Amino acid sequence: MNELQTILSDTANRLLADRVTRKVLEAAEAGEWQRGLWQALEENGLPRVLVPESDGGAGGGWAEASIVLKAAGRHAAPVPLGETILAGWLLAKAGIEMPEGPVTLISSGAMIEKGKITGKAPGVPYARHAGHGVVLHAKPDAQSTKIALVELKGAAIEEDVNLARQPRDTVTFSGEEAAESGEIPGLVDVKLWGALLRACEMSGALSSLLEQTVQYAGERKQFGKPIGKFQAIQQQLAVLSTHVAAANVAAAHACAAADKYGEKGSARFEIAVAKIRADEAANLATGIAHQVHGAIGFTYEHSLHFATRRLWSWRAEFGSGRDWAKELGHAAIERGGEALWPFVTAR
Repeated sequence: MNELQTILSDTANRLLADRVTRKVLEAAEAGEWQRGLWQALEENGLPRVLVPESDGGAGGGWAEASIVLKAAGRHAAPVPLGETILAGWLLAKAGIEMPEGPVTLISSGAMIEKGKITGKAPGVPYARHAGHGVVLHAKPDAQSTKIALVELKGAAIEEDVNLARQPRDTVTFSGEEAAESGEIPGLVDVKLWGALLRACEMSGALSSLLEQTVQYAGERKQFGKPIGKFQAIQQQLAVLSTHVAAANVAAAHACAAADKYGEKGSARFEIAVAKIRADEAANLATGIAHQVHGAIGFTYEHSLHFATRRLWSWRAEFGSGRDWAKELGHAAIERGGEALWPFVTAR
């Protein structure tokens, strides 16, 4: 790690470990906005990790952002930290100043026409708590992507939650004026960058899942010894740790590719692989974790579900692993068999 990465890792993990308590998580699931937690994150500059230094940010790349995103996933941070980080990155590309407070992503359903926002956007993360939303819109043959920053206080918000009881609201726009608008060169796919966001968060949640499971296997005793001493449990833990490691490596590689290829969009392959791998790991790792924990892992009193319910929810967001695998399959067919191996090994 370089100096900035070390600072971000220490700051993010220490702050979230101290502030994201069980009481905070339960209050958030009951619908209470965690204002104190968000203020602490802003005071430490974490939502602006991808914003250039000239605009008041940390000036980091995706390698730095992944550290914060993984920490958010590991500690189940009940605020839209990841969404705000990605929103800040997109706004900076269009030269739009990032506002204070949480910013969410309007990934589908909304359109920008002459500086006004219309449409019905489902599943918007934390819309009820966010002061602003970022809307992107581009036609398939366009040379640039329209982007708008819009205040959400004037929009109609229908509250809903995902399986992890995180706000996923439906926002209806009826011609609200954009606070600011601009264009980003090329076609920017929110689904793609959202998939990278979720892959990083999922790698953090998977790491938490592994830590809790290994700890429990060392503490729970059966027939006079910890269950972690039994070969069957050890085999399960070995499989679990392998999938967690693979998901972490895939996410890190995708972030490195995002930094390497920049705005050209050439990191699409690596990001797709990262989301596929995170989803596959979530499918298998959650099952193993609950099997090792037994009945106690299914109770609300145990902390395991804060990780597993997020993983189950995030699998479907910004494209499921199946969706991304289908895209990679079509791309491989189009290239032809002879081009597949050179393409993969050149990455």
